[in-house]
Amino acid sequence: MNKPSFPVIVLDRDGVINQDSAEYIKSPDEWHALPGSLDAIARLHQAGFAVVVATNQSGVARGLFSTETLTAIHQKMAEQVTAAGGQLTRIFWCPHGPDEGCDCRKPRPGLLLQAAEFLACGLDNMIVVGDAQRDLDAATAVGARPILVRSGKGRNTEKALSPDAAVEVFDNLAAVTDTLILEVKD
Repeated sequence: MNKPSFPVIVLDRDGVINQDSAEYIKSPDEWHALPGSLDAIARLHQAGFAVVVATNQSGVARGLFSTETLTAIHQKMAEQVTAAGGQLTRIFWCPHGPDEGCDCRKPRPGLLLQAAEFLACGLDNMIVVGDAQRDLDAATAVGARPILVRSGKGRNTEKALSPDAAVEVFDNLAAVTDTLILEVKD
């Protein structure tokens, strides 16, 4: 694949863009953006990044919410991103449970492969931001650049990282954005 003329960033949803919940985000009313995340996405978009979301949503397989409800949650997220001046290029999601053996559930790389195919980009041109080890593992599996945020499950994930892990760590998506925008300007 040819590298696109724009940088590609793949964001996990829960814990990176919005507040996470051990009880799952089961409705649009339960979806609440983390402070600064919508502005960060807007700044990434305005700096020329293709911003996509890749998220495991096993609540569908568990019967906690329907695909229609998930679509409504994602519509709310996209509308709030747009209102902040940003744009999500696409949302990729896995509806399967952890024991279903699909290729799309992170830490497997299926969602990232879908994003690369959709954007016609090389995986080594992709930046993946997550708050869980499964996000980092999916990125590493395809040669993408893994970035951990301390929001969501990130602080616990950071504590479990091996000392030689090739992972950049930032407090939140806004801090990641500050760094990436500086890199693009160079």
